[in-house]
Amino acid sequence: TTLTARDVQTAAALCLPGELAKHSMSEGTKAVNKYDAASGKQNVQTDDDRTTSTPAGKRKHMSQSQRAKLQFPVGRIARYLKEGDYAAAVGKTSVVFVTAVLEYLMAEILELAGNAAKDNKKSRIIPRHILLAVRCDEELHTLLKLVFIPSGGTVPCIHPVLLRK
Repeated sequence: TTLTARDVQTAAALCLPGELAKHSMSEGTKAVNKYDAASGKQNVQTDDDRTTSTPAGKRKHMSQSQRAKLQFPVGRIARYLKEGDYAAAVGKTSVVFVTAVLEYLMAEILELAGNAAKDNKKSRIIPRHILLAVRCDEELHTLLKLVFIPSGGTVPCIHPVLLRK
């Protein structure tokens, strides 16, 4: 059977909690739409600011990541999915969807880790900041509750019984 974007969408909806699922569906769908639009006829900007369509045979080479407007490497993730034997065949849009979901999750974690670094008056994100970001966000915590982050330490917590009254 072939792994389709619909299969990936269903899996992401089942695996990701709450708002993460909703936003990752949105990001995945946007990336697939951009990829599909760029795979057809491509619009080219001319010198006098007119947009013209070029035939499919004469367009400039674009990577799959560029077509989907993603930073993560779509081709590499496609290779990993094919080598992993997750399905007999892997559809192109399913790879774009997986890549968009991974990119969204990474952006979410890095944004929160950057905020944690800023709160600690640091300019670099270290594993401690990633741990604090993941553990302080309810949805990321439920997604990554079994994940150990090396050099992350522990979340500061003093039991209320131990505090002075």
